[in-house]
Amino acid sequence: MKVKFDDFIDVLKVLIRAPSVTGSEHSFYRVLQRELEERGAKVSWYEGLLVAQGSQPDSAMFSAHIDRHGLVCTGPDEFQYAAFVAGSRSDLLGNSVSEQLINKIVDRYIDAEVIAYEPWSGAYLGRGKIDKTYICEYRNNLIFELDGLNHLLAGTPVAFTDKLEINQGYLSSQLDNVLSAAALVHLFSLGFEGTAFFTAQEEAGKSWRYLLEWFRRFGQSANNLIVVDTSPYPDTQTADQQKVVLRRRDANAFFDAQMSAKIESICQKHHISYSYKDDFITEKNKQLAQTHSELLSYGSTEMGRIIQASKGMVTGTTIQIPTTGYHTMEETASVESIKSFLTVLIEIAKIPVPN
Repeated sequence: MKVKFDDFIDVLKVLIRAPSVTGSEHSFYRVLQRELEERGAKVSWYEGLLVAQGSQPDSAMFSAHIDRHGLVCTGPDEFQYAAFVAGSRSDLLGNSVSEQLINKIVDRYIDAEVIAYEPWSGAYLGRGKIDKTYICEYRNNLIFELDGLNHLLAGTPVAFTDKLEINQGYLSSQLDNVLSAAALVHLFSLGFEGTAFFTAQEEAGKSWRYLLEWFRRFGQSANNLIVVDTSPYPDTQTADQQKVVLRRRDANAFFDAQMSAKIESICQKHHISYSYKDDFITEKNKQLAQTHSELLSYGSTEMGRIIQASKGMVTGTTIQIPTTGYHTMEETASVESIKSFLTVLIEIAKIPVPN
């Protein structure tokens, strides 16, 4: 199946250069709107949500979140982790991957270059570098000390300087989740006629609310919603054991079994290796239990939260790209995984394949 991978990379490069810090995504939506409308999509804006539709909007529905991790100025020369500010520390239940990772990522951003931008227009406000990071025991958040941005006002977003690296069959950048957003834009280039949702503040645990509001607003129920995302693995060898990642469940709900079975059959048809992330976590937890170690969370995903909150009005499943270096500037995915991911999406979307 022809996925036109070079065209996809062109879209990804454009989107990666546009900052989209959690809680300050408006300027990214402007870039996204332009790219989608150039490809013939009808674009509508809602609070926390951009909706792109073709001529058959009910034929398939995909959702990707568009926020990426970054910082926000919270006072004079004071900067905090934006996702935890926007989400008021998420739900504090400990089932968020971000909450479990906060202690692990505290040292990952030392010396990282950053840029400040105006959240509505995207106008450039200066650049700097991270000198120091630490966890404040009182605010329970990552605190950053920056060099070069002490002129910023509270509320100003600060994005990590991002660029795409392609090396020996792997892509690296802050891929979560601009990678999936680029894939959905690319579908419209290929002739997609369904619906694509682009949600804000997923890293703050809020995106599912905006998506559910849309379904409630238009009185629709759906059992064919597919949320696309990346999925973290501890190392390249483990990630490369599958080209795409499926799920039966997360920490909040069980996903649509029929939809998952349909995706399985598509993978088998195209000889694409796949695995279920919940099976991987279950097996890991069996091993951890033997050593009385802390168990892994099934994760709190957009799909699980909307199934749980809608009480079954909206159901579906998820397709993910296996990555390493989760929530870093070097999150990495293989080219083969991305091509396989695109192949599955094209088949689900019923996009005609040219001879």
